[in-house]
Amino acid sequence: MKPNVLQLIGSFHMGGSERQAVQLVRLLEKRRDDCKVFVASLNNEGVLRKEIEELGFTEIPEYKLTSFYDANFVRQLRRFARYLRENEIHVLQTSDFYTNVFGMLAGRLAKTPVRIAAKRETGTRTAAQSFLERRAFRFADAIVANAEAVKTHLIETGVPREKIRVVYNGLDTERLKPAETDRKKIRESFGLPTDEKIRFVTILANLRSEVKNHRMFLRAAKIVRENFPDAAFVSAGEGELSGAMKDLARELKIAESVYFTGRCERVAELLSVSDICVLSSRTEGFSNSILEYMAAGKPVVATNVGGAAEAVVENKTGFLVASDDHEKMAGRILELLRDEEKAHRFGFQAKRIVEEKFSLAAQTAKTLSLYEELLGKTGKMHGLMMEKTA
Repeated sequence: MKPNVLQLIGSFHMGGSERQAVQLVRLLEKRRDDCKVFVASLNNEGVLRKEIEELGFTEIPEYKLTSFYDANFVRQLRRFARYLRENEIHVLQTSDFYTNVFGMLAGRLAKTPVRIAAKRETGTRTAAQSFLERRAFRFADAIVANAEAVKTHLIETGVPREKIRVVYNGLDTERLKPAETDRKKIRESFGLPTDEKIRFVTILANLRSEVKNHRMFLRAAKIVRENFPDAAFVSAGEGELSGAMKDLARELKIAESVYFTGRCERVAELLSVSDICVLSSRTEGFSNSILEYMAAGKPVVATNVGGAAEAVVENKTGFLVASDDHEKMAGRILELLRDEEKAHRFGFQAKRIVEEKFSLAAQTAKTLSLYEELLGKTGKMHGLMMEKTA
């Protein structure tokens, strides 16, 4: 007998947590001999839903919330708990703040044998939200952190060390092989100049929150542009801060060399024509963008926050700088622009590290091992995994 595992996803919009949750569904679906996968969400909207439907999940239960403190929350909680009981879910796994709070409460109500929460960031929640999430963590058998830095943050906030498991984000390197290889066509498709003299410095980050700190990126870009006229800058991501960042680029007098592409669904192609990749976040858990940069063989300049230092090897695959130190960031970008051999060497080493340390196989193995460990600890599911291997 194999366990029924439900993945509760916040939405199917193009965010880091959402992409990781969808990827985990895909990985577990490939291991049907090990578990049967169910999917539910708080919001069925978003471009990533197509990927889930292609896996065969066409009817996805949805539990829309308007607040944690109204009658609708109680109704949805009861609906979800009933679904968990009726489908005999053995493992419930959540993926972000909202699914943690909702899912852990529903799992407790349904008496789901194993409940696994997630933590992917170190400092983006209000005090009230952090308090609520910590309360929800009490109902979790384990909390998956995607970096040692996140684990440390959880311990510092009072979460028991023994509950926390570090499972790094896996990266599907096959999905980062560009379908189009003609550099001129790729540049044209993104509205970028085709002159091969121009070197592109790229940031992949949504424009929904000041946490991503695009202001730092743009201020660094101004210094780089003044010292390296052939540099241009690409900001790939959507969000309500897009207008403000375009205004800032104009204020800094670099608007003609900064390209805002909006939501990017062809990451592989964009990275293939980029020379240096940047992340300027004030806080992070473990950045998917950094892994994508490295898998594409690009040198990285990133702020030393969250799990960045667990991926970027200083002066070997890239450089780490302090948050908000745009002058240091500009200096490191210039160093790589002026030394192409170093930039290529860093990119080569980065790609090798991703393949060795952040593989999908490692993520899948650790996830299934966690299920087996926790199921083995619950008397209600005694022998389930043993029956599978007997």
